[in-house]
Amino acid sequence: MNSLPSLGSLFAVLLLTASCTNPPKDWSQETEITKWPDGKNGAISITYDDGIINQFTIAKPIMDSLNLPATFFIITGKVEGSGKGKFIGRDSKTIIAETATIKTDSTNFFERASLIAFTGTTEAEEYHANVGSFFEAGKIPEAYQLLDEGYQKVRNASMKNTNDVVFHNNPVDTTTWEQYKSYENQGHEISSHTVTHPKLAVLDEANMRYELEQSKADLAKFMGDKATFSAEGPYGTENERVMEYAYKIYPALRNRMPEDWLDEINRGSKKQPGTTDKEYVQWQRGAISSTGIDQMKAWTDTVNAHDNIWLVLVIHGVEDYGWEPLKTEELKQYFGDVKANEDAVWVATFGDVTKYLRERKATTINSELEGNEIRITFNSELDSNIYDIPLTLKTYLPDGWKGANLIQKEGNRLLEVMADAGGNYVQYSVSPSEFSYKLVKGN
Repeated sequence: MNSLPSLGSLFAVLLLTASCTNPPKDWSQETEITKWPDGKNGAISITYDDGIINQFTIAKPIMDSLNLPATFFIITGKVEGSGKGKFIGRDSKTIIAETATIKTDSTNFFERASLIAFTGTTEAEEYHANVGSFFEAGKIPEAYQLLDEGYQKVRNASMKNTNDVVFHNNPVDTTTWEQYKSYENQGHEISSHTVTHPKLAVLDEANMRYELEQSKADLAKFMGDKATFSAEGPYGTENERVMEYAYKIYPALRNRMPEDWLDEINRGSKKQPGTTDKEYVQWQRGAISSTGIDQMKAWTDTVNAHDNIWLVLVIHGVEDYGWEPLKTEELKQYFGDVKANEDAVWVATFGDVTKYLRERKATTINSELEGNEIRITFNSELDSNIYDIPLTLKTYLPDGWKGANLIQKEGNRLLEVMADAGGNYVQYSVSPSEFSYKLVKGN
């Protein structure tokens, strides 16, 4: 399991006061961080892969009209000014010549699989992708054989070697870094989907690192560090070797979340989220052309029916462009349904949900009643410069308490007193970057 960052500590003090001083029997357990912000039932993150132009010209405006955020995993090599796709290693002509007399095996497989996508044609890129699919499916001999077939075509000029980079480089996708930065400023998350969208599992170390690190470097350069938190390895890979490398570079991967308190159900799984015994479940669903609006709405209903589901919706094509495109009318209906459920479901970016869950699990709370004040301290080893999502705290009040004011730098706020089976309580959000809060007696 990948360990969470431990770059610092945070300390916060909250003071609650009211007109009665009779505490519950065990006051130290009367404050908790709610499972979801504002006590909601679950969460939904709407994510897009590949940085396809229609995602920004069609889908994004619909989401903006409803004030819904999204996460866009973009192929950075397509953006002007970024590091482009390239092969890193020995002379390509030497490698290609060797394939005429030396069959592909474990000693040369990763080098050859890394190179073939950059031999100049779309068909060569397809060989790379198909070889990767065989490899990840455990069909190693088939992967070797297919790679040999591809290089035979390269040598015979059946696939013309122009040295042009055609690897996921469609010229229709012309979004600029300036546009991406404006989208982030509007509340959306822009994140990495590597430089060229390769099958990472079949790249050698140098080329895998380039795909992951160069993409992060360009995001940091043009967007800032916030955009380097999340990433998605192409094709939803969960290859162990890839995960080991990727988690050293990005704190959060949609491919896999390693926390032991989180169950993951990937896009291809038929497992039902209600069967898990984990505190949280990340339930990924791929919305494709044949899914249908009724099925998509049913996913939201499932989130509402439980208290531990994080639905991560994955979209690729939109309207008439991209893989398995969704129609505009489908998006309008689905996003409208999500908006209608926003009172019960937290709609947030992939990065923000990840941060909240980790903050909650990494934070310890202690509370003490002193006269008319409840002193609450909470501590975490997470870096509050990175993990900056406000936490929702819920504090039960002693019998007879009438209310409390939250005192913050920006002013006072009278908190509403609510009730459940545990008694009367107040609920409030606090920033992990602040050090102290007070709740004082309400009139």
